[in-house]
Amino acid sequence: MQRARRLASIAVIAVLGTTVLSACRSDSSVAVYLGDKKITEDEVTSVLDDVRSKAASPAPTEPGATPAPGAPEPKTPSRAEVVGTLVMREVCLKLATDKGFKPSEQAPIERIAEATGLPADSRYVRLFSELDACRAGIPVTQPVAPTQEELMDVVARGRVAGVIPPDAKDGEAGQQLDGDVLRRALAMRNTLTEALESSDVTVNPRYRPLEYPVLTFSDSSPALVVPIGQSGSDTVVDAR
Repeated sequence: MQRARRLASIAVIAVLGTTVLSACRSDSSVAVYLGDKKITEDEVTSVLDDVRSKAASPAPTEPGATPAPGAPEPKTPSRAEVVGTLVMREVCLKLATDKGFKPSEQAPIERIAEATGLPADSRYVRLFSELDACRAGIPVTQPVAPTQEELMDVVARGRVAGVIPPDAKDGEAGQQLDGDVLRRALAMRNTLTEALESSDVTVNPRYRPLEYPVLTFSDSSPALVVPIGQSGSDTVVDAR
């Protein structure tokens, strides 16, 4: 699936003090302020509750079918992952309207569910699918070459993920990771970063630093990310 961009390995790249929020944006019941919209904590909780309930009560299968022995339990997304998905979906759909491009056709929801390991009928998978399709529709006409700093950041993330052999030098690892997939991901990252910067985003400090992976390694750990909102980890005033 072309839209599922991942860095498969080191050798192969294949097709993720006390202050307040800004003035009038200090309500602790709000996860993210996005322009004149709010993504509330209740909405985040609702998405998580839905995916947990669907995972606990999976959809009926064919008569007589039984779960595969030793099948792993679905790993529900973290609150930060839900927040990032909600934010980037809104930002990407607005970008599509502003730039006049159409999201790509959504992949079969079953494939998204398989890729995420989550129930196909969950709200989170639907949101993830909509964001995935929108991202795939972003026109990338000119791949962007990474700076040395950007390339070394990808290498550092690869070492954390364990996909780069300990004895591999940074320069060698960087040369093998640099390629068309990474350069197109950088172009997309830049487009999404500009869209975020113009979207007036304020993130609740409990989620900072909040990042959205544009490119992942084969284990789904982030290789290249878009920072969402502020990078600080200030606490938020409870406005209730």
